This record gives sequence, structure tokens and C-alpha cells, in this order.
Amino acid sequence: MKLSDVVATLEQIAPPELAEDFDIGRIGLTLDLENDIQKIAVSLDPTRYVLKRAADIGADLLITHHTLIFHPLNLINKPLAEILRIALDNNISLYSMHTNLDKAKGGINDALARRIGLSNIVDTAVGKIGTVSSCPAETFVNHVAKSLDTHVQFTGRKEEISKVMVFGGSGFRNEYLAVAKQYDVDAYVSAELKHDIIRSWEDMLLVDATHYATENPGMQDLCTVLEEKLRLDVEFIDHNPFIEVL
Repeated sequence: MKLSDVVATLEQIAPPELAEDFDIGRIGLTLDLENDIQKIAVSLDPTRYVLKRAADIGADLLITHHTLIFHPLNLINKPLAEILRIALDNNISLYSMHTNLDKAKGGINDALARRIGLSNIVDTAVGKIGTVSSCPAETFVNHVAKSLDTHVQFTGRKEEISKVMVFGGSGFRNEYLAVAKQYDVDAYVSAELKHDIIRSWEDMLLVDATHYATENPGMQDLCTVLEEKLRLDVEFIDHNPFIEVL
């Protein structure tokens, strides 16, 4: 299949115009080798391990959530050069689906909501809101950890949880939590919890389930969608940072 045909399908799944302004120019092909595509690899991050694994399985295209190059460069350092060398030597094009996939139907936030088991899901401009069977806060936190197979941090004074908002990735921001407050949410699940947020939102259960674990389900689910739409071989590459907790 032509790379351009694969790209057309990817843009149907997550239109680039859905992306946040800061993502402009970072969505879509980041390494365009104009190659034919027989096998696709999907992962959250374009790490050296992921590129090496993509090469080992004979992938022609690697689709990731996070782009290989985010900030403008005037120097290609050795680690970046090594990753690019693997891609170029093995004829692997690179494609990034970032905040457009966050917002897309069936994307990052929908997958996170499904994985946690939310019902009655409502779309908001940022994330998804749904319900769970009413339960104590600690029970809900344990459920999140098990559902996402991750360690978690949590804080807040809510004792009973029924309405939940999820936001995959770095979603602990005042403007997003204000939306949760507007919808009278009991618990907010995201990643990268900061001190000022903890102090400002004590009346809500805040669950930090890590950046990787809150976004990874969406990339895993993308594989199934691509297999159905493209009828190509698609393989997910898992590369969890495995943060140690004492």
C-alpha cells in the first residue's frame, strides 16, 4: 500500500486540524521516505528501542503518539542521530498522532475511559467524563492501578466516587480541572500531578496514573483500528519506562 494512502486513513481517524496550536507542524509524517507499506509498528514513543524493534519485525512505518522532534533543532546529537540512522537504514517512515488523537473519537481519552470502565460517557473539550458504580476513594484508586497495570499517586478529600473525568497524559492543569469542577466530578485521572495543583484542588480525588499508562491504551487500540481499515499487519511495541517506586 502506498504511504500516502495510509496517511489518508490516519487523517480520517484523527484529523490534524483537531490538534492543539502548539502541535502545528508536528502532526503527521515526520520522516517521509515515500515507501510502500506492508507492515506497521505502533508505539507511544519513538525511542531507540522502539525503532530497533520496528526494524527487527520489518516494519515500513512507525506510528507514535509523541513525535521524535518536538522543539526546533540546530544540532542533531548522537542519540537522535542513532534513532534516525535506524529509521533510514531500514527504510522506516515516521508518523506522529499527538493532540489530534487525544481529541479524536476512539482516541487516547476514549480508550482510557474504556479501560477504567466508565459508563455514560460525556465528551468535553478536554478529556472524557463518565460514571462508575459508587465506591470508596481507595477502592477506585486500586481499580485504576489494576486496570492500567501501573503504580499511582493520589490525593484529595473525596470519600465516595461515582463521577470521573479522565485525561490521558499531562492533564493536571487548572483550566482542565475547572471543567471537572463545572461537571461536579468526584475523581480526576491523569498524569504528572504537581504541587500547586494538589494545593488548589483538595476537594477532588486526584489520581496520577503516569503519562505512559494513561496514553498507552489508546495506541494499543489504534492497532486494531488500523488492521480493520487497512488490512495490513500491525504490531504494537511496548516500551514502558518502568519507574521504580520505593
